[in-house]
Amino acid sequence: MKAAFYEVQGSARDVLKVGELPIPEPGPDEVRVRIHVSGLNPTDVKARTGFSADMPYPRIIPHQDGAGVIDAVGANVSPERLGERVWVYEAQYGQATGTAAEFVVVPSRQAVHLPDTVSFEVGASLGIPALTAHHCLCSDGRLEGRRVLIHGGAGVVGTAAILLAKWAGAWVATTVMNAEQAAVAKENGADLVLDRTSEDIATNIMKMTEGFGVDRIVDVALKDNLDINLACLSQGGVISAYATSSASDELSIPLLKAMKHGCVLRFVYIYNVSNEFKKAAIEDINSCLESGCYLPKIGLNMPLQNIAEAHEALESSKIIGKVLIHM
Repeated sequence: MKAAFYEVQGSARDVLKVGELPIPEPGPDEVRVRIHVSGLNPTDVKARTGFSADMPYPRIIPHQDGAGVIDAVGANVSPERLGERVWVYEAQYGQATGTAAEFVVVPSRQAVHLPDTVSFEVGASLGIPALTAHHCLCSDGRLEGRRVLIHGGAGVVGTAAILLAKWAGAWVATTVMNAEQAAVAKENGADLVLDRTSEDIATNIMKMTEGFGVDRIVDVALKDNLDINLACLSQGGVISAYATSSASDELSIPLLKAMKHGCVLRFVYIYNVSNEFKKAAIEDINSCLESGCYLPKIGLNMPLQNIAEAHEALESSKIIGKVLIHM
């Protein structure tokens, strides 16, 4: 099969190769998916560059997310799954082979039914972003009628959070960095879009919520945003942080202010979230898909041969929307 891989960590152009590798066979409780589209995430870039860990395997086929069709099943998996359209998540977590290949083998539960009305491009955009957004938003009960602040509303997790929160009936505020990002956030349905470079985020949110503040905050840069968050968080509100700019980042918390809010501070690393929570998330994500409410922006489509260029585009932070690799 044709696959992209790297054998040392480093820059995309230096280490990513495309070549022929053996087609994998599914074991018990596994399925093999013929990948149509592979989704690229920041976590894939971090793994390639050694952000927080050395090479765990001699050779890695990258990418956690993708979409395609099941073409083989292992023992204990119903043959009725053959030919099923699926979206795949965490394909490369805990193993050396991800979705940047014509075929990937994953546990059957990690190949999720993709409705016929949903494209492979959207399917490959789910996975890590949608699961992360759902866990940040929904770990504390229903969203209907809640007020939510989503930092980085034009990013892939921010986009997923806006789409899921609006589908669930929440009022959504989001922050962006420029007019182009603002347009994407508005298109995704955000009720209030604030430019963090020129507007007072907390003051505007408190005004728009009549002094109540927001119940839940989804944060891509907690170290930068903590003071803003505490200034517009409702009593008993929840702050969920899912990313860090450096593996050595540390956070100083104004404890008394946080205590007075009665706030919950949650750190989300989606790979360690239990399968029980993920199962509930997947049900909601697919319901959102079937309703037609999950339409993320696709920022770049590239062939597998140009995977290094796709990685570089993501790292440049100039692309708004999901970066996808087509087989």
